[in-house]
Amino acid sequence: MRQTSKNVSPMSNEGRNAYVIEHITDALLKLLRDNPIRDISISQLCDVAMIGRASFYRNFESKEDILRMYIRKLFQEWTDSQGQNDDKSLSEWVMVMFSHFERYKDFYSLLNERKLTYLLKDVIIGICGPKSEHSKMEAYTRAYVAYTLYGWIEVWFERGMQESAEEIALLFKGQGL
Repeated sequence: MRQTSKNVSPMSNEGRNAYVIEHITDALLKLLRDNPIRDISISQLCDVAMIGRASFYRNFESKEDILRMYIRKLFQEWTDSQGQNDDKSLSEWVMVMFSHFERYKDFYSLLNERKLTYLLKDVIIGICGPKSEHSKMEAYTRAYVAYTLYGWIEVWFERGMQESAEEIALLFKGQGL
């Protein structure tokens, strides 16, 4: 879409970028309902979002980057709502995380249907995985928990999210994790 004085927003650059990101994200989610991501062209995405290709490339390198940003946004909302409550047990954190997935079930089901759940791995590792400042024992323990949790999430999605967050937490706790 060619920008003209009638469709250029008077917002700041930041406001315009937020507008573009929101419209691109909405357009991609709409198109993903009917098409695998590989079948969605950047041109088609931009047409549905009603933005120019330059706007896409100013904000993203790939279509997957749109989903990564959206996942990070959802998880940021989740982590902000949880605060710095380190008093929770691991099974309580699992229940809270799976409750997050239940809350956004349509989105995560779409990711699963389109074989895009691998995009969650980086977010999960970022939240509960190892950091360079951890001791070797803590780093390996955190890696074990993070990758185990990611595996559980993948299986849960594949099973159609049948179990509730509470059931998953109980199963996780029953594993001695």
